[in-house]
Amino acid sequence: MRLLTRMIGAAATLSLALPAAAQQIPVAVTVTVDTSKPGPRIERDVYGQFAEHLGRGIYEGIWVGSNSRIPNTKGYRTDVVEALRRIKVPSVRWPGGCFADEYDWRDGIGARAQRPTRVNTHWGGVTEDNAFGTHEFMNFAELIGAQAYIAGNMGSMGPREMGQWVEYMTSDSRSTLANERRRNGRDKPWKVAYFGVGNESWGCGGNMRPEYSADLHKRYSTFVKAPPEMGMKKVASGASVDDYAFTEMLMDRARAQMDAVSMHHYTFTNSWEEKGNATGFSEADWASVMVNALRMDELVTRHSAIMDKYDPEKRVGLYVDEWGTWYNPEPGSTPGFLYQQNTLRDAQVAALTLNIFHRHTDRVKLAAIAQMVNVLQAMILTDGAKMVLTPTYHLFDMYVPFQGATPYAAFVTNARYTSGGKDLPMIDTSVARATDGTLWMALVNLDPNRPARIATNLTGTAIGRILTAAAMDAHNSFENPNAIAPAAYSGTVIDGKLGFDLPAKAIAMVQIAE
Repeated sequence: MRLLTRMIGAAATLSLALPAAAQQIPVAVTVTVDTSKPGPRIERDVYGQFAEHLGRGIYEGIWVGSNSRIPNTKGYRTDVVEALRRIKVPSVRWPGGCFADEYDWRDGIGARAQRPTRVNTHWGGVTEDNAFGTHEFMNFAELIGAQAYIAGNMGSMGPREMGQWVEYMTSDSRSTLANERRRNGRDKPWKVAYFGVGNESWGCGGNMRPEYSADLHKRYSTFVKAPPEMGMKKVASGASVDDYAFTEMLMDRARAQMDAVSMHHYTFTNSWEEKGNATGFSEADWASVMVNALRMDELVTRHSAIMDKYDPEKRVGLYVDEWGTWYNPEPGSTPGFLYQQNTLRDAQVAALTLNIFHRHTDRVKLAAIAQMVNVLQAMILTDGAKMVLTPTYHLFDMYVPFQGATPYAAFVTNARYTSGGKDLPMIDTSVARATDGTLWMALVNLDPNRPARIATNLTGTAIGRILTAAAMDAHNSFENPNAIAPAAYSGTVIDGKLGFDLPAKAIAMVQIAE
């Protein structure tokens, strides 16, 4: 059995990572895995990313320009590119978000010195010089090995312009648009794997009624024509959170013109009005965030049930192409830039959410966490030449073996975690067989105080990594970039079977030698 090469870079040992609460008597939990019932595979694109022209997400976060003193590869931050390659980013959604429905793609092509300057009215009212446009994004996606997910402007531009953008990017003909792309430096057409026909048409993308949005999708989609052999998926702008009527209308009226429908859900501490703070929060806040994260299962289940009614063959995918935690901006930062710190709590949210997606692989074929760098639940934070990997990044790194894996049903005989009137399962899990045939298990302890002793029905040994810390809001800073990082971890034997001693507020990912 091959060894876990990622363990080499562990920044701490498990003993150093254990909080004091781990000295408590562990709570008994049982996990039963049914390897006789594999589900549809976990598509790699469930681990997709989102990069919007918002705050320092693109500029400073990804793009610094070739003349920058920050080490770069043709204008892209070298440290960020290398970090993203390590977690095998499968796809990136761009240019928005709300920015997409004010974006004129022609602003971002041609000589940079001649590109127009616009105002980003959605995010901070800052000027946008369009230095990062179509060529820069598509080349970036190729540089990190990701597929391109383009969000088109259905809110403020016409269908002809949308179709022309797709032709510009994907045509191998001698058309005027294809030749213009060649003159701008790209001879070979790019592959656009996914194309979003609009974004949040119910809100910043046009404040549309679902009926109108469905009709517009059909109209615009008609003129979006990539070469058939490219297999580009057309994505309808779908529901916000629990707007099930929106999904119903799209599936009823426009399913023939779509390959997928989107859904967005953000996790707040309490609500849109009470987002809470990223650090310095209470245990009640911790529990509230966990409850709101777990709501993803209900949302996916109910949207999927509506889709099943109209599409029993499950041809149309459900793309959760915006998800993640959204808190109050960090003190001293620009409010419209949505810059927030990222803690162990956020890694827990990511693990729970991805585990939910693993349980709905019949419908959830793509997801995109918001966002990649310096915005909301980011993988990476930057400050000038400095870069920090967040706990969420480490979670995505730990979960790489799940990309393309085949999931198995896993049942938890669970203890409960209660706090502030919130009642949750204590342990969550996901089990899948990776593409190389190895078996992997993820275990999440939602309880910030009590450790668990987990007995399974599996045999063999387990070795992997664990992410935990003494504080609920443990995070990495530019002053202390390795305050929290994965450490080595292994299973134990309980009554002759494979078991695990899992500390409080911990996430473990192990490879099982059967």
